Amino acid sequence: MKHLGSKLGLLAIGMMLQAPAAQAHEGKHTIMPEDAAALEFQNAVGYSDAVIVGDIIYMSGVVAVPQEGEANMVPAFTRAFDQLGKTLARAGAGWDDVVEFSTFHTNLAEQLDEFVEVKNRYVKAPFPAWTALGVSSLYEPAALVEIKIIARKPAE
Repeated sequence: MKHLGSKLGLLAIGMMLQAPAAQAHEGKHTIMPEDAAALEFQNAVGYSDAVIVGDIIYMSGVVAVPQEGEANMVPAFTRAFDQLGKTLARAGAGWDDVVEFSTFHTNLAEQLDEFVEVKNRYVKAPFPAWTALGVSSLYEPAALVEIKIIARKPAE
């Protein structure tokens, strides 16, 4: 009888340790790109556009890459914000639901004025928390900035 009690106790402990991992996986929803080439790339590299856990949306960084012939950085920043907005919408949220905003700039001082001009078209008061960092490089070598967002799904 003593051994049976020990075995049942160990079984119960094992089940309790497995339960949080199973529950965490069940509550996790990912959003992948709709574009076939982007989906293929992200599957190969191993990341999602966004991961939703409960009512929190964790978005992967989106880069702003200039295209040939553009006179300034505004079009690249606008494309990045448009892409982020589409992912927010697919996650069931919008710009008003953003709670944290992190940006990684290859030349913070040079980029900030034009970046803020574009950001302010999308991000309105009450403002989210924002951290802007200067970095030496980004995953995409031609990228100017990478923008990462955390948002909260609105109550239904």
